[in-house]
Amino acid sequence: MFAGHKPAAGLVLGGMDRKIKNRFWTTRSIALAVAACIAFSLLVYMIFVADGRSRVHIDAEHLAISTVTRGAFQEFIPVSGSILPRESFFLDAVNGGRVECRYVDAGAMVKKGDPILKLTNANLELDVMYREALSYEQINNARNTRIAIEQNSLTIRGQMADVEYQVERARRAFSRDSVLAAKGMVSDLEYKLCRDDFIYWQRRRDIARESAVQDSLLRVQQLGQLSASVQRLQANLDMIKKNLDALTLRAPISGQLSALNVEIGQSATTGERLGQIDVLGSYKVRAGIDEFYLSRIRAGQRGEFDLSGEIHQVRITKVYPEVREGRFGVDMEFEQSAPEGLRRGQSVRRWVGQIAGFGGWVYVRDYHLCTCLRPTPQRVGHFVSAIEGRARE
Repeated sequence: MFAGHKPAAGLVLGGMDRKIKNRFWTTRSIALAVAACIAFSLLVYMIFVADGRSRVHIDAEHLAISTVTRGAFQEFIPVSGSILPRESFFLDAVNGGRVECRYVDAGAMVKKGDPILKLTNANLELDVMYREALSYEQINNARNTRIAIEQNSLTIRGQMADVEYQVERARRAFSRDSVLAAKGMVSDLEYKLCRDDFIYWQRRRDIARESAVQDSLLRVQQLGQLSASVQRLQANLDMIKKNLDALTLRAPISGQLSALNVEIGQSATTGERLGQIDVLGSYKVRAGIDEFYLSRIRAGQRGEFDLSGEIHQVRITKVYPEVREGRFGVDMEFEQSAPEGLRRGQSVRRWVGQIAGFGGWVYVRDYHLCTCLRPTPQRVGHFVSAIEGRARE
């Protein structure tokens, strides 16, 4: 058979010739369809499901689910502190000595003025006796000087009275001689002597009056100085007696004698701290904070701590600026009454108005709102600040 010639009608083709049909689902088309499905599925996953971040599986008991609310975010610092009495008074030895008697023991309840310790100091007692005798001597001298001033004043008043008497006698004699001289009944010499005597006593009276005035002013000044001197001597005498009485240590307030670190026969030096009295029923919290927060902590900031399942609010009342071993101290007082059962030295852990880091993830329960927040939000006790996220329609 030659090319270009068609077989005649009704001619049967040989066994080696047959009609070939075209197939749609070829191997190549199937491969392309599978690849397109995989690409489409991957695209859908990337758009609607995957966000390019890793996932983690967490047990349900390890999750805390809360409602997100809008409000002011407060930063806190977790610190540890100890319970201290709000008011404490120390017992210091005003004067050194040997412990002779101890009236109460540590832990006892005392009232203001109750004796606690008695010290003996022979040198102090001798010194007190000497100073006391010297003070009494000076007081007696001042009183004697006062008596002398008063007597001098009486003498001057007597002299003034005598001068007044002489003036009055000279005046009467001069008046009589003046009448008699006019009648020629006395000599001129006798008249002049009587006149001169009268003038003399008048001058003596003027001088006496001036002296009496100056003496009166001086007497008032001297008496004032003597009174002040006697008062100072009496105050010194009282102080001397107080030094002797200070050998007996008494309770300055009513409270509990929390410490008494002395034994009978022990020697105590001047200024040595021998004990402490605490006022019960009123407590404060003292804590040490890292020096990094020194510029951010101030009086008036608030905090809270958990005690026996209850949250108690406290407020900073005093900041100690001195830094020791990288920490500074603060005192806090309770906003309301102190909880029951507190003991001196008890440790508490609380949150104080600043920042604390928190590493982890925060997930939103409703996935129609957003996926997850940034991995390092800020945390305050039981609260977390959501500062970044991605919303979905």
